[in-house]
Amino acid sequence: MPELPEMETYRQQLTRLIQGAPITGTEVTRPKSLNVEPDSFIRKLTGNRIIRIDRRAKHLLFHLVSGEVLLLHLMLGGWMFYGTEDEKPDRTTQVVIHFGTKHLYFIGLRLGYLHMHSLPEVDLLLGKLGPEPLDSSFTFPQFQQVLKSKKSNLKLSFVDQSFLSGIGNCYSDEICFYAGILPLRKLSSLTEEEQNRLFQAMRSVLLEAIQFGGYIDEPLFIGDRLTGQFDAKCRVYDREGEPCLRCGHPLIKTEVSSRKCFYCANCQA
Repeated sequence: MPELPEMETYRQQLTRLIQGAPITGTEVTRPKSLNVEPDSFIRKLTGNRIIRIDRRAKHLLFHLVSGEVLLLHLMLGGWMFYGTEDEKPDRTTQVVIHFGTKHLYFIGLRLGYLHMHSLPEVDLLLGKLGPEPLDSSFTFPQFQQVLKSKKSNLKLSFVDQSFLSGIGNCYSDEICFYAGILPLRKLSSLTEEEQNRLFQAMRSVLLEAIQFGGYIDEPLFIGDRLTGQFDAKCRVYDREGEPCLRCGHPLIKTEVSSRKCFYCANCQA
């Protein structure tokens, strides 16, 4: 599932590609991906423009010049492609937004959605999300207060979007490895020094992942050399049995409440 770095990479790239461009049409092949009738969705989008793209947690917010907001959550298996019809991957699309000869294809949107809302509705829907971990106003003392709000282990806390926004299976494991702390540790067991290591690791890992385009390996457009470059840089995620990059011991995979969890039992404590 795309997490904060993947959605931030999409935001940055799509801002350059489609912001301000007139929407010349829309296709909907899966009405369940929407929250309004397809005819209404198509009518409201055609002739409209996207004037700004924001990210909140794992969501993208496409702000339209008409005042509505398209709220996107890709969920498991969802991704996007921008290009001509000839460049389009051989995949089934659920929604397509046309920008003249180029199009934004929403692919694998079986569990995800592209909903149309007013801005107050969006604020209400996203109001229960936790703090943005990379927000400049989110300080270490505030992080400590967030840690006090949960009694579970690190893995389950990090993937809880009411705890912190945008972190999921991959980056929860990468952050814990970077900090040298087991993802199975209870939050209440962390010393202040470990809390600080975790805070610094969280910022470092997420910023590095954004720099290298996240881990989704499907390019956003032909010639895209950024999207997915962090996949090769993952230190523990999906590397079961491979040698730890720090100590050489085989990495372990387990499940925590049905979620994949990867770590090194030797150098994470």
